[in-house]
Amino acid sequence: MFKGLSNLSSLLKQAQQIGGQMQNLGEQLKDRRATGTAGGGMVEIEVNGLLEVLRCRIDQQLVTQGDREMIEDLVAAAMNQAVAKGKQLHTDAMKDLTGGLELPGLQEALSKLTGSEPEQPEQST
Repeated sequence: MFKGLSNLSSLLKQAQQIGGQMQNLGEQLKDRRATGTAGGGMVEIEVNGLLEVLRCRIDQQLVTQGDREMIEDLVAAAMNQAVAKGKQLHTDAMKDLTGGLELPGLQEALSKLTGSEPEQPEQST
């Protein structure tokens, strides 16, 4: 009976530590960068781990061609790639923060953030 209380106490202590570290996570993510490209690098979008757009570069050749529709498509593709990479930065930071701790609902929350299927825990036989 007391073994369960000891485990609960340990879990609560870890949760408090994680809570304190979460406050620093925003600053860390603000400093991390992810880049999405499209059109063989003719369009490049850079975001940080908070998914704030930091930079958009469009090759002068695209602008000179004047194909507005192509530029719009390439910007959207590069942006989607950058956002996906930025979400992965966030997911990786959360996994590092929890140190592999199995928190109820964490996998579901991370999968909603990244738009991916939640990882299924391995089952032993």
